[in-house]
Amino acid sequence: QVQLVESGGGLVQAGDSLNLSCTASGRSFSGYAVGWFRQVSGKEREFVAAISWNAGITDYADSVQDRFTLSRDTAKNTVILQMNSLKPEDTAVYYCAAKSGGWLVRSVREFGDWGQGTLVTVSS
Repeated sequence: QVQLVESGGGLVQAGDSLNLSCTASGRSFSGYAVGWFRQVSGKEREFVAAISWNAGITDYADSVQDRFTLSRDTAKNTVILQMNSLKPEDTAVYYCAAKSGGWLVRSVREFGDWGQGTLVTVSS
């Protein structure tokens, strides 16, 4: 089991950029896939992006492709979600999640460890 701590949420204007961080404690991300999901009140949690920690392979939802970028900071055991050209429809609580095994999936049920969530609000 890995404990996840997210940071970086906040209030921004449309077109702005924001970085979210997900740091693991208790163990390394080695051998894991790390995903980001988001949820709007009353709606299901949806996949945003994921990265295979060892291989660095990434996957993005169509809605964020070419605007969001995942990267790893191996020294800090941290995954960073860089969000550019933010839109009001990106407003949500963003959750970091981890699953053992580095292959990438988009299903919420496949991820066993979750952070507490961080709110991102994009004003128009």
